[in-house]
Amino acid sequence: METEFCKFLGSANADGSITMRPLGYAKNSVDKPTLPGWKDVVTDIVINEEYAKGLDGIEEYSHIMVVYWLDKEKHCHLRHHPQGRADVPFGGIFACRCPQRPNPIALSTVELVGRVGNILKVKGLDILNDTPVVDIKPYWPQYDKVENPRVPSWVDKLVF
Repeated sequence: METEFCKFLGSANADGSITMRPLGYAKNSVDKPTLPGWKDVVTDIVINEEYAKGLDGIEEYSHIMVVYWLDKEKHCHLRHHPQGRADVPFGGIFACRCPQRPNPIALSTVELVGRVGNILKVKGLDILNDTPVVDIKPYWPQYDKVENPRVPSWVDKLVF
């Protein structure tokens, strides 16, 4: 078989800006951010038809990583208390996974429940309905698994 090419959905521009279009959209029943409860949310990721062949073989994985654009976020923080909680340290946005980021890009590793055509069904994705999906990657322990990670103790106070 020969490589099948496609069009890029993004580009770097001469002025240093980046232009990006979604690969697809998330479909679920969640219209407002919610804490806790994401682990039980089932979401359909609907990939644009012209990129559906790019999903071939994804069914062999138990988990995937979903990259998405937090288009409904209204605020950009540089420093704050994560989840607005005064009982955790005031710190930089890049030291937490909160959505109020300068580039509102999110990354989540989730269980892949199944695939039908251009639709991936996942469980545990902390995403709102109609959120643009930028990329899908399979979870590879060779790249993604971290042995004995160091994480601040305050993270255990957060709600997931």
